[in-house]
Amino acid sequence: MELHKLTAHELLENKANPKDVRVALEERIKKIDNKVKAILRSPHSFGERPPMLCGGRLCPDENQAGKGALSGIPIAIKDNICIENCLITCCSHILQGFKPPYNATVIEKLIDAGCVIIAITNMDEFAFGSSTENSYYGPTHNPWDLERVPGGSSGGSAAAVAADETILALGSDTGGSIRQPASFCGVVGLKPTYGRVSRYGLIAFASSLDQIGPITKDITDAAMLLNVIAGYDPKDSTSVDLSVPDYTKSLGVDIKGIKIAIPKEYFVEGIDKEVKMAIEQAINLLKSRGAVVKEVSLPHTEYAVATYYIVATAEASSNLARFDGVQYGLRILPKNIRRSKLIDMYEETREIGLGAEAKRRIILGTYGLSSGYYEAYYLRALKVRTLIKQDFDKVFAEFDAIITPTSPTPAFKIAEKTTDPLEMYLSDIYTISANLAGIPAISIPCGFTENNLPIGLQILAKPFDEEMLFRIGFTYEQNTEWHKRNPLL
Repeated sequence: MELHKLTAHELLENKANPKDVRVALEERIKKIDNKVKAILRSPHSFGERPPMLCGGRLCPDENQAGKGALSGIPIAIKDNICIENCLITCCSHILQGFKPPYNATVIEKLIDAGCVIIAITNMDEFAFGSSTENSYYGPTHNPWDLERVPGGSSGGSAAAVAADETILALGSDTGGSIRQPASFCGVVGLKPTYGRVSRYGLIAFASSLDQIGPITKDITDAAMLLNVIAGYDPKDSTSVDLSVPDYTKSLGVDIKGIKIAIPKEYFVEGIDKEVKMAIEQAINLLKSRGAVVKEVSLPHTEYAVATYYIVATAEASSNLARFDGVQYGLRILPKNIRRSKLIDMYEETREIGLGAEAKRRIILGTYGLSSGYYEAYYLRALKVRTLIKQDFDKVFAEFDAIITPTSPTPAFKIAEKTTDPLEMYLSDIYTISANLAGIPAISIPCGFTENNLPIGLQILAKPFDEEMLFRIGFTYEQNTEWHKRNPLL
């Protein structure tokens, strides 16, 4: 039995020795991560082995793991989720040496559940990107084709799960940053409803859009992990005080009579033929299991990308203003410090510490918020965001779920889109609307291209109805074999 290839529920069912699992994963990381480059810091970076101190408590290793729901199960964490006394940089030079003084709420919940933090994963700097090429530490490679991107910004987490370098992973999703890399890497990626999972301790990109979510090998693991991390948190003002169901109970419930909407705007010119074919086959499978499928319209879809990049960059420019060389990480002092002004230190630090995409988004956001342009851009974008949400509300008044492709194409080659930011931004065209509307969405494997590249199916549901995502996704998964395929590394 190759322990690193198993899911969390398989490890728990087989009562696998947690120490053996950890050793298997560490050996796997040593063997292949020089090719994939998904892992930034492994247990050896934390010390001889993890346990490490988390929030004044011992983060469990295979010996300390208690009787929690995920006792002894290794998990990888994206480099923008705070872990006390652990180097967390958002893959930016400007946060070099930053060690948070506290744990994110999701980290506290993972510790309570007995999870073992096995690694910190690569990402686009401050989550700005769709390919994990914008990392200060260099790009991550797609395990299915090392010349291609794993998607972004949670590309390191998705690649690590796909390459069996971890059992579970956490990512963050602002405009598709969990689902798009999950699609490119052939794994499951879930963006919960906004407010379902605490954002406390997540280093913010766009505060009204960000959500932490699971990246896993199958639907069951995603449901188990969401059980652990979901719930109200008084430390997060956007957290919603609703009871959390046991998501695993929705697995295996049939989908007979479930009403599924197919938005026609997601199947227009530009979608890859193999992607379109895979999605159509998935829809037919769900029909055969009793789902009722009908085409609908989401008329404001064409404005989603423009709306998102106005709102997201405006919030990013505000959130990143705190990184100026005073409180966090990098500080570059001017050469002639006696004659310089404080602003010179700000400028030097941000010039050297921030990458090109971070600077681009800060400038775009600051422009959109500036006097004379606020009403023309940002305020108008907020109004269109409301229209996009209303489109979903109308559909969900009649339907239980919406199905679309996760991405219009499979994974593209490294450096293929780096010279054209607009083309890169369009990579998230199918995922952005869920963040603007605040609804839950999941990407699951639904096929492969002739070149053996994964294709993702996206399912969207009503706010706080993640159970519907799991119900439909599990039915599809149990009637296909796509999630069982592994890249040959």
